[in-house]
Amino acid sequence: MKTLHFDCFAGISGDMALGALVDLGVDPDRLRQELGKLNLEGWNLEFHRDERGGISGAHAVVDLGSRQDHLAQDDEHQHHDHSHDRHDSGHHDTAYTASTWKDIRVLIEQSGIGAGAKQRALDIFTRIAAAEAQVHGVPVDAVGFHEVGALDSIIDIVGTAICLDLLQPDRITCGEIELGGGTVKCAHGVLPVPAPATLILVQGLPVKTGGFNKEMTTPTGAAILAASVDAFMTAGSFTEIKSGYGIGTRKMERPNLLRVSWREERIAPLASAAEADRPWKTEDLVLLEANIDDMTGEALGFLMERLFDAGALDVTFTPCGMKKSRPGTVVSVLAAPGKLDPLRRTMFEQSTTIGFRETLVRRLSLRREECPLTGDFGTVRQKTVFYGEQPLRAKIEYEDRARIARERGLSLGETERLIERKNAAEA
Repeated sequence: MKTLHFDCFAGISGDMALGALVDLGVDPDRLRQELGKLNLEGWNLEFHRDERGGISGAHAVVDLGSRQDHLAQDDEHQHHDHSHDRHDSGHHDTAYTASTWKDIRVLIEQSGIGAGAKQRALDIFTRIAAAEAQVHGVPVDAVGFHEVGALDSIIDIVGTAICLDLLQPDRITCGEIELGGGTVKCAHGVLPVPAPATLILVQGLPVKTGGFNKEMTTPTGAAILAASVDAFMTAGSFTEIKSGYGIGTRKMERPNLLRVSWREERIAPLASAAEADRPWKTEDLVLLEANIDDMTGEALGFLMERLFDAGALDVTFTPCGMKKSRPGTVVSVLAAPGKLDPLRRTMFEQSTTIGFRETLVRRLSLRREECPLTGDFGTVRQKTVFYGEQPLRAKIEYEDRARIARERGLSLGETERLIERKNAAEA
């Protein structure tokens, strides 16, 4: 399984994510071409080679030309992102300034960028809007984007979404996220790191603090991870393929870098020569799981149908207890590694979850054969399970038993005995 891994040992911001993904292999010209489909003027995106701590990488710079705002460049208050995280400024004066989340949403929805990138960009902005709404105590659609709505942040966020869409990883993982330390000067005043919106955005994610005396993970960076990462992990078994580095703005004693890498995840080899003759089939699959506490039974039933339509091998619901003692449901979906994206879309679009877990699992299964049985009841399908060449048990498909039971006014048990007697008489 080809995995894209974020190593946020020095945090993450929008421009660092862009730089790292381009350093990993995204074509800058293709990225600029896709960004042009936003139909916005007054910007130019450049990538410069730079280094931190002797490690070379790509530094993403959004050039707004004569429209560039004149924010203070004092390193004491300068953050990673070009606009969203410049909390020392109360305004932005750029080529494009959206006033509300609704403006941003309309801009992205009406653009010509690809569907996958569009959905991810909307998800990232939605999370930021929800966090800001919680901080300020206002409805989400009324959130003002005097900072995030600036053109350079739109380029950072939409550009990162485009990069991920172009790379097409099977899944995205991340380790612990360094938040930094000290204080941050923002529109809310001088506050301890992390900033209020960042603190909300990383809820439920593995984080650490104190590695730096600066803000290292910005709200934009936190939202990118929250919207994109399929699994947070500190250990695993994989083959490292390629890595790229995004250069941060600050020059510090410790390297200000974001590392991303291509990994081929693996578990123990499937079938050795000794296993080849074993009487079961062995497969490496992926288990998708989400805890949901705000869907009705009917909605969950419809979700199950859509998941099977999208290619799920199996779907199960398990009752669970959630926060504040609310009853919930664990939705578990078993899938082949190459069939994940349709299932991911279905989970996000057809359920209320805002995130789910993905785990590599191994399934061992016995061989099954289906054969028709014919009698005065019509034709039914019988499935037989084999242990090697030895038949273990057989069962008539439920739909066939139910059809006969309805037609003859029998119970399911009586129907099955009727079929078994006919089968035994012909044997």
